[in-house]
Amino acid sequence: MKQAAKILIADDEQAITTGLSAILADEGYHVDIVGDGQKALERLSADGYGIVLADLRMPKIDGMTLLKELKAKQLPTEFIMITGQGSVDVAIESMRQGAADFIEKPLNSERLNKLKAQIPRLIEKYALQQKNRELSTRLENLTHYGELTGQSESMREVYQVIDAVAPSTASVLILGESGTGKELVARALHSKSERAKGPFFALNCAALPKEILENELFGHEKGAFTGSTNEKPGAFEMSSSGTIFLDEVAEMSPDIQVKLLRALESRTVRRLGGKKEIPVDIRIVAATNRDVQKAISDGDLREDLYYRLAVVDIYLPPLRERAGDMQLLAEEFLTRFASQNGKRIEGFDEDVMQWILTYHWPGNVRELKNAVERAVVMARGTRITQSDIIPRHLRSSGEMPAAVTIPVGSSVADARRQLVLRTFASTGGDIPRAAKLLGISVGELRAELVAMINDGDASRPAGGAAAPERADGSGRSGAEQEEGDDEDAPPAPPKAAAKGQRSPPPPPPPPAKGKPGAKKHR
Repeated sequence: MKQAAKILIADDEQAITTGLSAILADEGYHVDIVGDGQKALERLSADGYGIVLADLRMPKIDGMTLLKELKAKQLPTEFIMITGQGSVDVAIESMRQGAADFIEKPLNSERLNKLKAQIPRLIEKYALQQKNRELSTRLENLTHYGELTGQSESMREVYQVIDAVAPSTASVLILGESGTGKELVARALHSKSERAKGPFFALNCAALPKEILENELFGHEKGAFTGSTNEKPGAFEMSSSGTIFLDEVAEMSPDIQVKLLRALESRTVRRLGGKKEIPVDIRIVAATNRDVQKAISDGDLREDLYYRLAVVDIYLPPLRERAGDMQLLAEEFLTRFASQNGKRIEGFDEDVMQWILTYHWPGNVRELKNAVERAVVMARGTRITQSDIIPRHLRSSGEMPAAVTIPVGSSVADARRQLVLRTFASTGGDIPRAAKLLGISVGELRAELVAMINDGDASRPAGGAAAPERADGSGRSGAEQEEGDDEDAPPAPPKAAAKGQRSPPPPPPPPAKGKPGAKKHR
């Protein structure tokens, strides 16, 4: 067969179906025939056809109704309407409804030749759209991609770039904060490339001293330096036909950057102490957590090396920008570490999950992973509690799950103000994340914050209401006025202490009035 996509002919005239199918079969296409629109719809629902040739007038379901049903059910195919003479207006309407084209009866040689020329183009269009649909569906439902976990929009964009770049030989620079999973992206690029059967060699440029890093990259000959009793191939040689991952590449010393640039351009390396140029076949994937433009301006990263490494760059978002992935990641780590430690843990307490979703995670996925592992180890029950997962330094600093207490008698406006301010504070001033937690748009949240600032609300404590002002504008309450006006009145008894707090000592008794020698206290 010429093409993988099949063709379906739907027509109740046997002469048409027999002749047309014979012509298309001679062209190398797989052709199926049905006698009415209902059978055509059933076939298309059960199987995929690249092209449908359907008669406008058929029993049970006519061609126009069939076309509308296909669009309503989102069944992908390229639709060509077969019409009789005098039905051109209806055929044009079918194209408005989504048909690719129409062909008039009788099917003479001129019309058939036009059809035969058109079919390869339509099948190619169908195949491309089908591939895009499959990729979109796979990414939309994807929670895991290689060793990466995430289904947020930002991670799906990362997956799409990896899918596009992996089959090529282009160098890739991965940008992102520490702990976001840059090495996992590099491994995904390797595993989905034609080099997947070759070696994957990872080096952290910040973890190795200059001399050792140079030796690890390029190797050395026997006698190259004191103690080198044997020759040693470097990462370039050992990774031939594979991938080298250079993490924290901006921390590499300038002279090694020069040698790396030369190796990338010439595809050859020279060992330390050697004279021979050794050809290598490698792909470089590099990563850095630095601001690249600042590293270049500071002289820490050569600009020419940057352009050589960043043929394609991939930005890996921090965990705080992946709110939709936090619960997925936490639950996956919980399952993994509970299994590794032989513990039966059912899940997280509700307030723990709330903390996970609102904490800003400066250490990103690595910090979340470590927190969950520690919680599993420390857990005594079947659920993870606050004391299990929240580190001591965060408990002492007050970064605990936030709760908003609304006093009885507060207005709805006061309650909303407290909720907005506390949520905004819990996210560290991250407006998009606060808006997501509040269930409102970013624009609405900005407008509310601006209104609070203009009204002076933002300066009030989030947990209490402002004191009512006096009519004279002094800002003192009526109780304060009375207390200030009667200086000789005895002090009010102390308020009862809250549960768990020590009561304040009683005030000294007032001096007796009228006794000689007594001074009046003010």
